[in-house]
Amino acid sequence: MAKSRKLPEDKPVHPNHIGIKEGMGYMLGDTGNLFVLTYVSSFLKVFYTDVLKIETKKVAQLFLFTRLWDAVNDPMWGAIVAKKRPGKSGKYRQYLKVVAIPLALSELICFFNISSLTQSQGLMLLFAYITYIAFGMFYTGMNVPFGSLASVITDDPEGRTLLSTFRSIGGGIGGAAPLLLAPFIIYTKIDDGSGGTYNVANAGGMFKFAAAMAAFSVVAYYACYATTKERVRSDENPKVNIKKTYGAMLKSQPFVVLALTGILISGQLQFASLNQYLYKNYFCNTNLSVVGTIAQYLPMAIMILFVPKLVKRFGKKELCQFGAFFSAAAAVAAYVIKPGRDQAALFMILLFVIGFGYSFVSITNWAVVADVIDYQEYKTHEKGESAIYAVYTFCRKLGQTAADYGGLMLLSKIGYEAQTMANAGYVPGISEGILKVCTLIPAVVYTLIFILYKFFFPLTKEKLEPIYAYVREVNSTAEKTGDASVNASQAQNNAD
Repeated sequence: MAKSRKLPEDKPVHPNHIGIKEGMGYMLGDTGNLFVLTYVSSFLKVFYTDVLKIETKKVAQLFLFTRLWDAVNDPMWGAIVAKKRPGKSGKYRQYLKVVAIPLALSELICFFNISSLTQSQGLMLLFAYITYIAFGMFYTGMNVPFGSLASVITDDPEGRTLLSTFRSIGGGIGGAAPLLLAPFIIYTKIDDGSGGTYNVANAGGMFKFAAAMAAFSVVAYYACYATTKERVRSDENPKVNIKKTYGAMLKSQPFVVLALTGILISGQLQFASLNQYLYKNYFCNTNLSVVGTIAQYLPMAIMILFVPKLVKRFGKKELCQFGAFFSAAAAVAAYVIKPGRDQAALFMILLFVIGFGYSFVSITNWAVVADVIDYQEYKTHEKGESAIYAVYTFCRKLGQTAADYGGLMLLSKIGYEAQTMANAGYVPGISEGILKVCTLIPAVVYTLIFILYKFFFPLTKEKLEPIYAYVREVNSTAEKTGDASVNASQAQNNAD
């Protein structure tokens, strides 16, 4: 008689399991984010220096001051969101509708050519301060609840990875669109008089493209609102001890490492916007911005197919440290080689290799944030996702501040001044200085990211298992009792 084959038991479906449809819905939220953020981050400094002709040092000071304001703005939004009671559409989804249009309008007004109304440098600078601060406040008002939304869509670890993966796709689409399309609209080609050409910024084109990004972002936010659902119960009467929550973060090694890597990751992404000056004044071909964007995002598009399975097998920390090492090696190579003006192809190849390594970090990053939020709940027995996310957002803005201020000050130091360089192409000495700046800093930053993930981030795949078990127990009990303020200590005992 033939032996009967024992079929493997089906793995039980997580009660808060989500599918591709909701992953795609969440993806659209970050697409909206990156439509406006990438355009502002990559081209607003060019608008200030080359259209408004504001001095480079003053632009650097503007970015420094406005980001220091975020030290107040981000924790303030974190407290507002944390203490707000859930509405009919949930605790976090409602912000997708409320903030979408004000955010879009604030992005658009940043690119209004105020020099058409006044030639006063003081008034133009004041206008830049007001509009950029407004954009930063509305963006935080959107980004904090949107980032927190992932933790209440599902508490399933595989679902979290799915959301992080689709958020990376959405960020890739939203981030790539301005970088791929803007150069064809915002620059005007100029004949250098000797048979060559170079590009200068066009005020009208920059405003029109800002309008397009604003409109697309609103559509994306509303679509995200319509296709997502909050499954994990939030407290009906949230009692959040902000001081205790923030104090616990400073004592948490996972959060401290997350914050430091967030500063470095965001800082490097922002610093890469200086490549616009490299393409414009070293290679004298702003269309390279399109090729550079493809080199950055194509590896991510490829690896999205494989990273979720790799995470399941090896773990998030492990993949992040591998990817950071790969990017660090390629970035160091770019600095050592220093591609010549006729070696743009070599520079793009190195960018592609850097992008391949970074794709592991980028795709898993938001799942790592969710893990750190779970770790904090595991340790403190309090939900603090919006407060934690607000501080993490602030840390990322610190990175952007360092990149903008430091990068512009370095440009100023090597001789880039708006009045002379805005309508210039290659300038000996200054252009080589731009290349040095744009290769040295990434080499240092990616190396530091690798060191932090490799030696200091403690949440390995094995150490996360009891944390996941605890969160499942808390949420399961809350669903049964209808009370999110479950006995957390008992849940931890059960999980352990």
